[in-house]
Amino acid sequence: MGHVQDRWWKEVKDPETKQVTRVKTDLYGKGLRYKVRYFDPQGNEKSKSFPDRQKKAAENFLLEVESDKLEGKYVDPKAGEVKFEVYVESWFGGQSQDAATQENLRYQVNKRLVPFFGKSSLKAIDIPMVRSWISGMTEDELSLTYQQPLFDRLSSILNAAVEERKLHANVCKARSVQRPSPPERRVKPWPEKRLHSVRLALPTRYKPAAVLGAGAGMRQGEIFGFSPDDIDREARELHIVRQVRIVKNTLVFALPKSKKERSVPAGDGVLDELDDYMEEFPPIAVTLPWEKPGGRPVTVRLLMTTPDKNACRRQKFNMGVWRPAFARAGLTYVTQDDGMHALRHLYASVQLENGVSIKALSVNLGHSDPGFTLRVYTHLMPSSGDKSRKAANALFKPKRRADGLETA
Repeated sequence: MGHVQDRWWKEVKDPETKQVTRVKTDLYGKGLRYKVRYFDPQGNEKSKSFPDRQKKAAENFLLEVESDKLEGKYVDPKAGEVKFEVYVESWFGGQSQDAATQENLRYQVNKRLVPFFGKSSLKAIDIPMVRSWISGMTEDELSLTYQQPLFDRLSSILNAAVEERKLHANVCKARSVQRPSPPERRVKPWPEKRLHSVRLALPTRYKPAAVLGAGAGMRQGEIFGFSPDDIDREARELHIVRQVRIVKNTLVFALPKSKKERSVPAGDGVLDELDDYMEEFPPIAVTLPWEKPGGRPVTVRLLMTTPDKNACRRQKFNMGVWRPAFARAGLTYVTQDDGMHALRHLYASVQLENGVSIKALSVNLGHSDPGFTLRVYTHLMPSSGDKSRKAANALFKPKRRADGLETA
């Protein structure tokens, strides 16, 4: 059990009278008066000092320490003194080691978190500081869609600090701290006419982008990394086993998102489109490093490549191929609605309209959780209203109306 030591006064016992009196020590008036001495759960002696007139605070601190030890919540007060900018370096090591993910994490943290929190100790990060940071993002006119993952990064860092017993609690989880949340935005699939207009306007070399996006639900990087060798004609499936992504401005091959390979049923019309395309543009072997610059070289016969026989680069394709197709088709490009991801949404809506289950659609899209697929696309599922009416009519037969039809 710890105790509070008064460094300015001590008790002296008279050997003859046994009377105890308080006398000043040699430290009287020097430094902090009260020193709390205690042992941590590992048996190491610790201390913390308090100024004059703060005896009650010292006693409360000791009670809190002993209570935390009993409840297994003890945190060394000095553990939280590490600077935020120092701690995040160790935090990076515990995150995904995927090169592109690490690059994105470091960019976000070093650009938006370290400049604000970097010089502060972990324990100095309190609710007012976090609120001020959120307000600053709003003043900088960062969208809520961008603010939310930044907030989640900060919360993840502080969560790790709590787990490592450097902090008592994560202030991002306080009730008075509002997590930036963009308004819910329902997916609105393209009408088929828009798909065909864009597809016709794409240069012939790049038409598979529309076919594989809307016909197989593939992501942009997966389309860039697709090979005719991934077509299983007997099973009538497309095997999605890689993507092309950019790491440190270098094109690399990598596994699909979440490192999940998958197989998607291939419609006969999709296969016909690919066969017709390959007659005009035979596949080209492209060699890229695996996962990161300098990684193991991998050679793949790519279905769709650039005129100089290289893999497609996302930004160059978007600005030089995809967006201009809208202008040629006489369509207005809408930033949040007309990226290549719109093809996946169209694929999902058509699949649901034709009776494909949410679970099967989730697998086809490469989602890690069918619940996520349901949340995104539930409003596109065919209405069950007619089935419900039919079921009720089986119990209570409807009357015939004058026009000969049954009432609902």
